[in-house]
Amino acid sequence: MARLEDFLEGVKTVAVVGHVNPDGDCVGACLGTKIYLTENYPELKVDVYLQKVKDIFGYLKYADEVLTEDPKDAACDLLILCDISAKDRIGCGAGLLSHAEKTLCLDHHLTNKGGYTWFYNYPKASSACEVIYGFMDPEKISVSCAEALYTGIVHDTGVFQYSNTSGYTMEVAGKLMDMGVDFNHIIDKTFFEKTYAQRRILGKVMESAGLHLDGRVISGVVTLADKKTYAIGSGDTEGIVSELRSTRGVEAAIFLYQLGSNEFKISLRSQDIVDVSAICAEFGGGGHVRAAGCNMKGTAEEIIDTLVNRISIQLEGNI
Repeated sequence: MARLEDFLEGVKTVAVVGHVNPDGDCVGACLGTKIYLTENYPELKVDVYLQKVKDIFGYLKYADEVLTEDPKDAACDLLILCDISAKDRIGCGAGLLSHAEKTLCLDHHLTNKGGYTWFYNYPKASSACEVIYGFMDPEKISVSCAEALYTGIVHDTGVFQYSNTSGYTMEVAGKLMDMGVDFNHIIDKTFFEKTYAQRRILGKVMESAGLHLDGRVISGVVTLADKKTYAIGSGDTEGIVSELRSTRGVEAAIFLYQLGSNEFKISLRSQDIVDVSAICAEFGGGGHVRAAGCNMKGTAEEIIDTLVNRISIQLEGNI
């Protein structure tokens, strides 16, 4: 396999960019890449462009140096895209795409169609961090870099409980732990620990959740009114769809987060049968076979009915 070093010939400036609303894997991948390049190649100027990084990831090296405004007309010798499933999913730093001399995309989304100078996509990988680890020389990975990569793997595998976790995933995680990563802190403080507001909105969603198709599908909604009542943002609802999915007897979970009048952000999760990436792709989204998302317009009831119908078609085909 190629190494990050193989893409650095003639490169003096590097920009590392992730997707909109960066999650743990995206943040870990971007910062892990910056740490690795900066520590091993100090002659490089490496900048990370991301939308605001959540405070829970503030322990990661260089988290306080992330640039949150699109550089627009700025240029770089090498643009590295981490965890980007499609060009329209690029967050802060999207303007660099048309100004970079060369672009390297490292990803793990089934729906990614590429279109870059170099494109490496491994849909069977647990996370972008797992992919990026494979492009690094293990002897050059510091504890700080290992912390970033471990964080991403933990978040995209749900602490190794999702179906995207493989034996290789556990092998990589073990090697990172052996480097001195404080894995207890990372798991407790960034994955399990929630704010009071997060606990309240989870309770509200679970209390009002609906069951469909004889209990094989569950749906939950956060409305604009809920956002105001519970004083929350989109980051406060992270993990709710997985909680819905873990309900006994459920094959697929639907979670709607209202963005505006008749517009919702959709998150889908499934257990063993339903390919939610195919459903989301139908509506302009994408992701993984068991975890995907998109945006849809309509009332919550209309959207849920549409998605339940799509899920039922797949379930009926597996009877």
